[in-house]
Amino acid sequence: MDPSTREVETKEIDIKSVSSSQGHSQRYPQNEPYMHKVGIPPKQNLFKEFKTTVKETFLADDPLRHFKNQTRSRKFILGIQAIFPILEWGKDYNFTKFRGDLIAGLTIASLCIPQDIGYAKLANLDPQYGLYSSFVPPLVYAFMGSSRDIAIGPVAVVSLLLGTLLQNEIDYKTNMVEYRRLAFTATFFAGITQAALGIFRLGFLIDFLSHAAVVGFMAGAAITITLQQLKGFLGISNFTKKSDIVSVMNSVVKSAHHGWNWQTIVIGASFLGFLLFAKYIGKKNKKFFWVPAIAPLISVVLSTFFVYITRADKEGVQIVKHIEKGINPSSVNQIYFRGDYLLKGVKIGVVAGMVALTEAAAIGRTFASMKDYQLDGNKEMVALGAMNIVGSMTSCYVATGSFSRSAVNYMAGCQTAVSNIVMSCVVFLTLEFITPLFKYTPNAILAAIIISAVLGLIDIEAACLIWKIDKFDFVACMGAFFGVVFVSVEIGLLIAVSISFAKILLQVTRPRTALLGKVPRTTVYRNIQQYPNAAKVPGVLIVRVDSAIYFSNSNYIRERILRWLTDEEEQNKAVNEQKVEYLIVEMSPVTDIDTSGIHALEDLHKSLEKRGVQLVLANPGPVVIDKLHASHFANIIGEDKIFLTVADAVSSCSPKPVEEV
Repeated sequence: MDPSTREVETKEIDIKSVSSSQGHSQRYPQNEPYMHKVGIPPKQNLFKEFKTTVKETFLADDPLRHFKNQTRSRKFILGIQAIFPILEWGKDYNFTKFRGDLIAGLTIASLCIPQDIGYAKLANLDPQYGLYSSFVPPLVYAFMGSSRDIAIGPVAVVSLLLGTLLQNEIDYKTNMVEYRRLAFTATFFAGITQAALGIFRLGFLIDFLSHAAVVGFMAGAAITITLQQLKGFLGISNFTKKSDIVSVMNSVVKSAHHGWNWQTIVIGASFLGFLLFAKYIGKKNKKFFWVPAIAPLISVVLSTFFVYITRADKEGVQIVKHIEKGINPSSVNQIYFRGDYLLKGVKIGVVAGMVALTEAAAIGRTFASMKDYQLDGNKEMVALGAMNIVGSMTSCYVATGSFSRSAVNYMAGCQTAVSNIVMSCVVFLTLEFITPLFKYTPNAILAAIIISAVLGLIDIEAACLIWKIDKFDFVACMGAFFGVVFVSVEIGLLIAVSISFAKILLQVTRPRTALLGKVPRTTVYRNIQQYPNAAKVPGVLIVRVDSAIYFSNSNYIRERILRWLTDEEEQNKAVNEQKVEYLIVEMSPVTDIDTSGIHALEDLHKSLEKRGVQLVLANPGPVVIDKLHASHFANIIGEDKIFLTVADAVSSCSPKPVEEV
């Protein structure tokens, strides 16, 4: 290290005491505590500083640390394992783990098959496309994903979102071929979006959708999905294409006299009651987790058999009719890579991909924390993106992590992603041999299965907790909820994102500031609102800024500090107390400052000089103190006005200890 730099780092100087009554400096007596100068960090090389910033932004988890000090062949193996984690944990795979994965895979397969048929209808696609999406994507994820517990397949919210956005562009009833092609195109670009976020390590972007907004959006989507299922649940033929609650309820009421089918209602209500009872048993006793998992399949088998032997379809009970037999056909030539629908596919894909990613990330983190293992978010994005890209080429639509299936997978004792492979094998057998048996499955049972599944998305406890913790978060939650329920899914999503951004902007542009006082019998200075017994220092006003000072908030911070000073002077004048002579700005929470922030401090210094008040800074961080010296602001106010702690600054400004005052 350069000697001059070491000297700067270790140098300690006596700070002169300034009398508040005389306004000039004098030396400390020998028994006064020694004060340290605020350290100036050593100058960094510009390239090195830029490299550090980029690394902390995009490579915070240091993903290349495993490659350090390794041979070329070992690096190649580690690189392959990074892309395909199954090659890493597969070495330790054994029969005990396989037994757990087999049971879990069979259990989630029994849940996914009836759900997939219903979710495909939410996306306005034929039933087999839901099954296709639980065959290929889980296989790809099993090789590339890093989560042990997440179960892959179509989910209700993404299916509804995709169906709504696609329906806005093409009417599936009149042009199903083009509609399906646009669905594959959207799925392709959803995968591209997800993979790109992972490769370029931009996963932090999905964090802009706050937890509160997600809670509201999911609850609103659950209500919307439930309302959409009234068509199949009540046996209505002519139903509105809109998804808002007013249009749906209007359509339901208008068809009440002639459009409802009582046989359909009996089937739907009976099996919905059975499904909800099964969920209740599963929640009541965790040992019976398999009951709600297998209940949908039992419902499908029983209702299909009932309709077949009674021929209820001839009495107006709507049935699935035909599910194409066989595994996924290729759809590479059906994806739009040019033409008018290309940009529409990109737009829909980006939105659906981000929502799917948000859901999968939340599920993955939840179960990883429960089992106490690390989940690489960027690897997850690449895996999800790859499976949707491959899926779009094999007649699948957007797949992601399903919370209901993942919860069942976890409780069934899954050990690795092999449970997804087992599920895919069961779906494969279903597509090859069993699909003709679903011909007489009533639509009402699919509606009941979807309703029972999505009711779990309404998290009232989370909404109540959000209200208790942060009222602005609750506004975001309710904004997203009412946007989805009363307008549309995309408007609700837009409101959720907008409110989340608005909160960030509000916190950046209007940061908190606080008046500090001395906590009795300590040298600690804290917010007087939090500590009402904290004592103010006569003649000294201490203000803390709880944010970095940037162009977006610098003027506000300057004006807010001056307003604190004005209020304090008015109070002192009213009770005939000592005039404020020093204003100490506690800067430990100020992590950074830009040129606008420096100018704001200069303007503050000038304003205070006109009032006869001296500006003092306490504990600026390394980045801040470096910029204060680089801009010569430290020379403007004087280096003897910059202290290591608030206590040092107060002892220098105040003529006697606060306790004596």
